[in-house]
Amino acid sequence: MKFVCFERDGTRRLGILTAREVVDLWSLGASHALPQAARSDLAALIRSGRAALDAVRELAETAPPEARLPLSDVSILAPLLPSTILCAGSNYHDHNSEKAGTPISGTEPEFFVKTSDCVIGPNAAILFDPILTRKLDCETELAVVIGKSGRHIPVERALEHVFGYTIVNDVTARDRQVRTSPTGFTWYELGRGKAFDTSAPLGPVVVTADEIGDPQALALRTRINGELRQSASTADMIWTCAELVHFFSINFELRPGMVIITGTPAGTAWSTDGELGGRWKAQPGLVPAKRYCFPGDVIECEIDGIGTLVNHVSAA
Repeated sequence: MKFVCFERDGTRRLGILTAREVVDLWSLGASHALPQAARSDLAALIRSGRAALDAVRELAETAPPEARLPLSDVSILAPLLPSTILCAGSNYHDHNSEKAGTPISGTEPEFFVKTSDCVIGPNAAILFDPILTRKLDCETELAVVIGKSGRHIPVERALEHVFGYTIVNDVTARDRQVRTSPTGFTWYELGRGKAFDTSAPLGPVVVTADEIGDPQALALRTRINGELRQSASTADMIWTCAELVHFFSINFELRPGMVIITGTPAGTAWSTDGELGGRWKAQPGLVPAKRYCFPGDVIECEIDGIGTLVNHVSAA
């Protein structure tokens, strides 16, 4: 199933996306297996467990016409507002080869955090704030939505803890992130460089894990103003989704509704920025960035099986 959130009659609602319509779970009425909160909030639905999810499947199949809304009439919001977004940087082989590295690049996941304050939904504006950054970069990333709690989760059991997958655009202030000492030592300031208003566009849907199958076999693309900047497969990850679930579960008890983002492939604007150590390598079909993102730019983040997350950049 594909879950979406949207606004109707002034309330945030949860729905199931079909080919041409959204089934409004709020309009389906009460169900003993589907608490009221689970009809408007995906995290609440996930926490309600398997019985609630099975009830949703059944209710969606028998939904009356008044609960079926044309997709063209619905304004889609971020499908989830996770309290915690656990982030793994430097997780694609090709991306590591195109940028300035740190001593840990490619040897362990670069661990940073974003919060729900960073999240915006599809078609919302990514704010360009020149006081914060003049090197605003965008990155398409596969996002893992946790479905079952766990701590110290073994790799071989990790995908059992996954509810589904979505897309996150890991918007980054490169001139805040990449720092170099006078002696040439490079390090990353991942706080100010990664976590700020509108730095985590998320959506457009959350797809349940059963519809994705192998998360290491998904094609990923980024287009900026129609130009193809990134095109790769999640097979190029250094650490798989299962390995990242294990990795983050050492620090946190992973809980339903938490999100893990899994890194980005080659083709960022950073790769063409010699000042910050970029080392662009030509790849078939990819257009090298001539600059970072500015107001008016349109960003399309696409992953097969999930969809396309579209946002625009706007002046703060």
